[in-house]
Amino acid sequence: MEFIQNVLNGQDLPLQYLVLGGIAVSVFFVILGISGMTATDDTAARRMRVGSISRGHGTDFDLIQGDDSDPHGLLKAFVPSSKRERSRIGRMLKQAGIQRKHAVRSFYLFRLVMGFVLPAAFVMALSLPLETQVQLGIAGLLQSITWVNALQIVTALMVTGFYGPALWLRHRIRKRRQAIEHSLPNALDLLQVAIEAGLGFDAAMVRVANEMAHAAPEISQEFTILQLELQAGKERQAAFMDMAERVGIDEVSSFANAFLQSNQYGTSISASLRRFATDMRIDRELRAQEKANRLPVQMSAVMAMCMMPVLLLICLSPMVIRWINMFG
Repeated sequence: MEFIQNVLNGQDLPLQYLVLGGIAVSVFFVILGISGMTATDDTAARRMRVGSISRGHGTDFDLIQGDDSDPHGLLKAFVPSSKRERSRIGRMLKQAGIQRKHAVRSFYLFRLVMGFVLPAAFVMALSLPLETQVQLGIAGLLQSITWVNALQIVTALMVTGFYGPALWLRHRIRKRRQAIEHSLPNALDLLQVAIEAGLGFDAAMVRVANEMAHAAPEISQEFTILQLELQAGKERQAAFMDMAERVGIDEVSSFANAFLQSNQYGTSISASLRRFATDMRIDRELRAQEKANRLPVQMSAVMAMCMMPVLLLICLSPMVIRWINMFG
C-alpha cells in the first residue's frame, strides 16, 4: 500500500481523475455482470471431453477447429458459459466471413479490451499536463469538460467499446450477404460453362472459386469451404445445407436445394444452373422495379412538406400585405 501511495503521490494525479477511473471500472463490471446474467446458462453436463486439435492457420479456413468446450479459468470472465450464446456468436462470425480458430473467444476478448481502452485513453488524456494537451491540440476541448460531462463521456465510451463490435459484426454480415447476392448469378454462369466444358461439379466449383477469388472473394470463400468439407468426408447434402445456413441468403438455399434435387433425380445440373441464374436475374430486376415504383409515393410526402409552405407563402403574401396597408 505504501508503494502504491508513493507512486500516486509521485505522479501528482488529481483526486477526481482517480475517482473517475474507479467509477469507470465499476460501471464496466456492472454492465458485464448484467449481460452475463441475461445470458441463458447451459446446464447440460458433459460425460466426455475431447481435447482440442492443434494445427496452423492456412487456406483451409481452419475447418478442423477442435472442441468448443466450456470456458475455464480466466475465460469465464468474458466468455459466456451458455453453449447457445456461444453458438449464436460463432454462427454470426461465420456469416461475417471470419473462419478462425477460437474466433468466439477472440471476439469477446476484443470487446473486453475495447471497453477498457477507450475510457482509459480518455482518462489518460484528462490527466496529461496542460503543456502536453496544448501540444496535442486537445487542451481547448478538455478544459471545458466538467466533472459530470467527464463521467458521461467515460460511460458512453465504455458502452461504445463493449457493444460497438457487435454492431460492426452485424454491419459486416449485411455487407457480405449483399456481396454474395450480387455475385452469385455470375458464379452460377461460370459454373455452368465449366460443367458444359467437361469438368465435374466439384472440379468446376474449385475452378470457379479460383477464378473469382479477386472479383468476388466472398462467394469464392464459400465455394472453397464447401469443397474442403466435401474432401474431408462430409455428406454432400449436409455440406450444402451448412453453406446455406452459414450464408443466410434465400438464393443460396434455393441453389443448394436445386443442386440436391438434380443430384437425387438425375436431371441435368447445367440446365438447372442456367434456369436458376436466369430466375435470379429476373427476380433482381423485379425488386429494382419495385423500388423504382415506390419512389414517387415516397417523394410525394417530401415534396408536399417542402412545396406547400412556399405555395402558401406565395398565395397569402399579397393578402397579408393588403391587410397591413388597410389596418396597419
